[in-house]
Amino acid sequence: MTDIPFLDRNRADQYFLNTLEVLKAENRNPSVVMEVFPNADGLLCGIREVLEILRQTLPKDAEIWSLDEGSTMARKEVVLRLHADYCAIGIFETAMLGTLAHGSGWATAARACVEAAGEIPIISFGARHVHPAVSDRMEYAALIGGCAACATPAGAALSDQKAAGTMPHALMLIYGDTVAAIRAFDTHMPDSVRRIVLVDTFRDEVEESVRVARAMTGRLWGVRLDTPSELGGVTPDLVWRVRWALDSAGFDRVGIFVSGGLTPDRISEFVRLKCPIAGFGVGSAISGASPIDFTADIKEIDGKPIAKRGRKAGIQDNSRLKKIKKSSLVE
Repeated sequence: MTDIPFLDRNRADQYFLNTLEVLKAENRNPSVVMEVFPNADGLLCGIREVLEILRQTLPKDAEIWSLDEGSTMARKEVVLRLHADYCAIGIFETAMLGTLAHGSGWATAARACVEAAGEIPIISFGARHVHPAVSDRMEYAALIGGCAACATPAGAALSDQKAAGTMPHALMLIYGDTVAAIRAFDTHMPDSVRRIVLVDTFRDEVEESVRVARAMTGRLWGVRLDTPSELGGVTPDLVWRVRWALDSAGFDRVGIFVSGGLTPDRISEFVRLKCPIAGFGVGSAISGASPIDFTADIKEIDGKPIAKRGRKAGIQDNSRLKKIKKSSLVE
């Protein structure tokens, strides 16, 4: 079996496999219209992956309509409509819904962080909080949500970008001194990699920021504050004290980056207080976001409107849907 969830029968709910077996035994394969909708407002993400697979697997006479990747979506709004023989699409329902659920949940959370940050860029740091089998999809969703960059090459590649990242605490700990670590880093890393240094490993952040800036003789792009929760985390007061110290020492061009347990509320507080921050690194506020549940309903069978109890029968209008050409995935 392939490891692509859509194409692996073992990743489909068993009851869809049972249904397919029954229909084939009875020689039944009705033409159906299936509509997919979210159960909460949010940002649609994952539809690109869904469409790419459907383009490869659906018969030529199947028809597809969808919203664009990254579209805002309302609760109960149809984001995807399929018209095909049931046996061609039924087995994919589990994977379609799961892909949209997680992608949209991550993208919606990322958008909340981005909106809180205003003009300050956000970098997704959440790959370490999810299984590596889906970390690239999480990072892609974060980019769809508006993050300026993400931390892993696999995630960045899905959006034709390059990963963002400089140096971890591990490098400082190995060298035993932040200045020694950044000097080694500066010697061996290409100039295309920004010199942004963590300054909370050994000494007070204010002292270490100035010390590193002096050692780098104009090559320092920024310092990153990632103070652990055991020491109170990064606070607006700390950001201002680092800024004042750097400015007083003549390093007013050195930027300040903040990470560590950031949420939209915490980001909003930094912004409200006009803290001089050049960028935020956000992890679990994005990667730990709850999925947005999606539902797939059959709305027509052989041209006749139908629905389960409590739902409206027949195709539900949505003028925002675009018809997809399976050969090119364009309108």
